[in-house]
Amino acid sequence: MANLKEIRNRISSVSSTMQITSAMKMVSAAKLKKAQDAITAMRPYSNKLTELLQSLSATLDADSGSKFADQRQVNNVLVVAITSNRGLCGAFNSNIIKQVNTLVNETYSDKNVSILAIGKKANDAFSKTGNVIANKSEVFDDLTFDNVADIAEMIMAKFVEGEFDKVELVYNSFKNAATQIVLTEQFLPIVPVESDASANLDYIFEPSKQEIVETLIPKSLKTQLFKGIRDSFASEHGARMTAMHKATDNATELRDQLKLTYNKARQAAITNEILEIVGGAEALNN
Repeated sequence: MANLKEIRNRISSVSSTMQITSAMKMVSAAKLKKAQDAITAMRPYSNKLTELLQSLSATLDADSGSKFADQRQVNNVLVVAITSNRGLCGAFNSNIIKQVNTLVNETYSDKNVSILAIGKKANDAFSKTGNVIANKSEVFDDLTFDNVADIAEMIMAKFVEGEFDKVELVYNSFKNAATQIVLTEQFLPIVPVESDASANLDYIFEPSKQEIVETLIPKSLKTQLFKGIRDSFASEHGARMTAMHKATDNATELRDQLKLTYNKARQAAITNEILEIVGGAEALNN
């Protein structure tokens, strides 16, 4: 019977785990809807702002470009790693950590690479290497544009001061609840674009084109970072919902197997008891 007690304990443990994973799945599903709506509504604005900025920048003279478009020799690189503060979301965080390690060890192996961690998982993974300049995990406690803008301003200031020559964003882009795409996106300097026919249209600008670009660039950069963090936030809940759904299915399957094993063991124990009783009765009769 000790074996049966062990199986009962395992069934109880798996059932409790299944209840937890099922609850976490429902919580993530509820949060995912809000996060998905936010990033879906934001993407058209962000894309149009970037398109407008590139269209205007393409018509400016090379010597009148923005300080954020300064193309210089790359010696110091800042990688902004955007992960989550919590786990239990499958390969969501490990994919970002793997991509950042690829940038550090391969792409920029001959450069000085520093990391800005947005998310506790990124900070935990890279703090051991000693090249994390800051940890901004608290931004997820109150994810607003103003809070993200403060981080963007800090990054832009370090680039303008020459502390970093290039800034890369690494984050999960939300496609759907089951699919997240790891993106490596250049944040600074602004990627130059070739002028096209649309950039040569005759417009009247008020104020000047230069002033418009100088105003739009900081706003565009803040929006780009906010979009990346929003994308990652939605991807996190999608990944966690999917992971908890699979965990619930696995726990259900394991519980059913344990119940079957328990019933077989219980039936075998009853059969043995019956055989012992019959054998004892036969011995008394003889």
